[in-house]
Amino acid sequence: MDCLIRIATSEDAIAISRVVCDALRETNAKDYTPTVIDLVEQSFSPEAILHFLTQRQVYVATIGHQVVATASLDQDVVRSVFVNPSHQGKGIGKQLMVKIQSAAVGVGIKLLRVPSSITAVGFYASLGFKKVRDEFHGAERTIIMEQRLEL
Repeated sequence: MDCLIRIATSEDAIAISRVVCDALRETNAKDYTPTVIDLVEQSFSPEAILHFLTQRQVYVATIGHQVVATASLDQDVVRSVFVNPSHQGKGIGKQLMVKIQSAAVGVGIKLLRVPSSITAVGFYASLGFKKVRDEFHGAERTIIMEQRLEL
């Protein structure tokens, strides 16, 4: 799938929020209760995305001028990797992760971590991440995974 991966801007906040919420409701909802999805969704309002832009390296994947996926790097932690459901399974998430891994190596990170949803464990495992432990935030189960990077 031909997509452009670039650093997100404030103009992308609404589109990023939409991609995340669509993925939560259509994809992650298979593994989490509606209550958990509602709680997680609150963390990805356009206002929250604008805040993330000041705290993390946020990337978007676009096709044409449409944002179809996002991912971010928060020091040595991968966060908020979401692909619009209509574009899942086409390699866009993997392309975003290659960009994230490259950015991490570029700043000397040797161990990359990701708090994975149940839904995304197989995706991260296919990229070489290994499960470290489970964490629970109320009813939300997160799987902490990590990957050693070659500098």
